[in-house]
Amino acid sequence: MRALHARLPKNFVLEERLEAYAHVIESHPESLKGRWASACAPISPDGHTPYSEVRVDLGCGKGSFTAAQAKANPDILFIAIDTEPICVSYAAKTIDEAGLPNAIVVPGTGMKIDEYFSPEEVSVIYLNFPAPFPRIKQAKLRLTDAERLMQYRNVLTKDGVIRLKTDSQPLFDFSLEQVELAGYTFIWQTRDAQTDFPGDVPSEYEQKLGAQGAKVHAYLIAPGPVPADFTPTEPVSLVDYLPEDLESLTYVPHGMESTVRNLANRARRLRKKAQ
Repeated sequence: MRALHARLPKNFVLEERLEAYAHVIESHPESLKGRWASACAPISPDGHTPYSEVRVDLGCGKGSFTAAQAKANPDILFIAIDTEPICVSYAAKTIDEAGLPNAIVVPGTGMKIDEYFSPEEVSVIYLNFPAPFPRIKQAKLRLTDAERLMQYRNVLTKDGVIRLKTDSQPLFDFSLEQVELAGYTFIWQTRDAQTDFPGDVPSEYEQKLGAQGAKVHAYLIAPGPVPADFTPTEPVSLVDYLPEDLESLTYVPHGMESTVRNLANRARRLRKKAQ
């Protein structure tokens, strides 16, 4: 997800920050394709033991989720990917200061995931509060689009799974449709993950948006049989998934504030004109 608008520290210089934490940033992920688990494993007096799994956090933000997961699972390698250089710098700082040898940050995009990883190399893909891209012209950038889900198949293990969390009801409803189009099966789905999974590790977005009243929609899915006649869907606007009565919204999803505000204003003008 694109970074929440936070004030940068005084004297923050992006280039200096990236250079300072370059040792936990992999700028050429394609060079490790097919050998992440072994190439990134530390060498110890007992030998070189590959990590048991490789998990990917797409849109890692500031890296708090990746760091927490890596700390709890020292035998698993976590790859934190983000397109935003500021997020990459923050995630690298978080991971480095936590002293986590089993976490690496990659400046990249989920649309190139099969260029970074080999078939059956990734066991879990986390999609924590991905950018909703509500407009039609950006629809294919959504990480939960059926074409992306088909692409993830290229790297997931036989027992691999994808977990989504989002504050956006429109994105979630859109994503549910895409799951079925891409031939995945639901292990579970919920419209209130904080209640159903209270012990789950939250990302910084979940903490901040939850404090603003967001309900967390989530699912865990696994690839089923590959669709025999898969056809990408036409791009759609997430406006189509909003309730007709916008006044009934008690929470406006992050990334759709201006869209909802404009639609509500238009509806009020039309009602006033009709009167």
